[in-house]
Amino acid sequence: MLLIVADDLGYSDIGAFGGEISTPNLDRLATEGRLLTDHHSAPTCSPTRSMIFSGTDHYLAGLGAMAEVTAPNQRGKPGYEGYLNERSLSIAELMQDAGYHTYMAGKWHLGLTEALSPKARGFESSFALLQGGGNHFAPIAGKVQTYDEVGYREDGKLLPTYVENGKTITRLPANFYSTDFYTDKLISYLAKNKGDGKPFFAYAAYTSPHWPLQAPEGFIDRYKGRYDAGYDAIRAARLARQKQLGIIPADFKENPGLPDTPANPKWGSLTAEQKAFEARRMEVYAAMVENLDWNIGRLIAELKKNGQYDNTLIFFQSDNGAEGGDGTRVYPNNANSDNSLANLGKPLSNVSYGRRWAEVGATPFRLWKGNPTEGGVVVPAIARLPRQIGAKAALTQFTSVTDLAPTLLELAKAPDPGSQHKGKTVNPITGVSLLPALDERGKELRAAGAVIADELHGGRYVRRDNWKISWVTPPAGPGRWELFDLATDRGETTDVASANPQVVSELTAEWDAYVQRVGLILPVWQ
Repeated sequence: MLLIVADDLGYSDIGAFGGEISTPNLDRLATEGRLLTDHHSAPTCSPTRSMIFSGTDHYLAGLGAMAEVTAPNQRGKPGYEGYLNERSLSIAELMQDAGYHTYMAGKWHLGLTEALSPKARGFESSFALLQGGGNHFAPIAGKVQTYDEVGYREDGKLLPTYVENGKTITRLPANFYSTDFYTDKLISYLAKNKGDGKPFFAYAAYTSPHWPLQAPEGFIDRYKGRYDAGYDAIRAARLARQKQLGIIPADFKENPGLPDTPANPKWGSLTAEQKAFEARRMEVYAAMVENLDWNIGRLIAELKKNGQYDNTLIFFQSDNGAEGGDGTRVYPNNANSDNSLANLGKPLSNVSYGRRWAEVGATPFRLWKGNPTEGGVVVPAIARLPRQIGAKAALTQFTSVTDLAPTLLELAKAPDPGSQHKGKTVNPITGVSLLPALDERGKELRAAGAVIADELHGGRYVRRDNWKISWVTPPAGPGRWELFDLATDRGETTDVASANPQVVSELTAEWDAYVQRVGLILPVWQ
């Protein structure tokens, strides 16, 4: 089993989902597997990862808020520990119990101490970045790049951020590039035991294309000039391809996006210098995505070389929607930062790609990472079953990251431990196995009327069948409940709350029940 998670990849960024970026390996995987076109994550990364591992709600799993963004009134409360808590299962531990080798390389973001590390939660071999991000290149001697708790001390030396099998790594190789290095590590783990006949669970947890936007030089220039047409033209081209591919219907109502304002100018409002800078940011981002795809191709080639590909489940997804935030709010620029046009994407550059390119990444949906809108929580996903030959029609049912743990257990013929595991009371898995739909047994994964709810950092939503109420906090939204009919308006263009007061009443009651069920505490910032 190979689980691949990209970081902040937008819904439309890969070719199979309508993007123009070169992703031949993922596109080929799609032609041998199937797309999941309504696959849901949490609005941001660590809550999603806690749901993948535990198979249940991120509040119960300890990530009711990201550790870095926990409000004062939430700190110290159950469900807001900021790590995958002791009451939660770990799919790696369960696969280990079932007799599998367990390997991971990449981003952990589920705990910073040895007791909370990948080794402690079921991985026999692991190389992990414990925090949520950092530079993609190795530090340059004497140059502070990124920052404080996320990656580097003021003397430029690594904090105890990277660990391999529980041992802190204090120096990265000079040629370190995150995506390449994580792939090298995972391939080495796979090769180590390839001949023993024992099955494996491997987790490739890439930090690409999370900011800071940085890519190997050989990839960046492949996109020179590709984004000079600007945001609207690229989004329109992606939307047209999505309709052609059948990802969305021909009559899909596209969300118009943010209005043209000084804070969020459209392409036509930019100067020539600003357009060059914006286009280069997207060129670097595209280079990161292509490099990610190239490395996924390396993993697949290793499986084929070892005779393991045909018998391996491969599941790929992003951890949340495209990132529209400003990365420098977390990783501040300093005297060593070089964000000149000529240096973008190289060591010492420190930029994100901003809201307008995030709108492109989120095509055809509304908003981006951190929001309860479809653009924040619907992610690209591809599943290829063992021994699957040829593409199957896209799975259009609602699916969730909580469904991965029960899927893996069913495929491994391993028991679901329920609420007891090794003498401890644990949160039971609440997701459902995807196998009955993936192998076309014709089963509806969730009964009609099933209610799905979530909240993060104040934004929240409740979904029942085609109805969805969402609360988007200002300034991105109105700070009140809106109602959308997803059967005709997945772009969330038209609030129909006033025309459907009974639906709103029913779904807000479901929200109140959800709050009580998971112990949710809305943030209060003081």
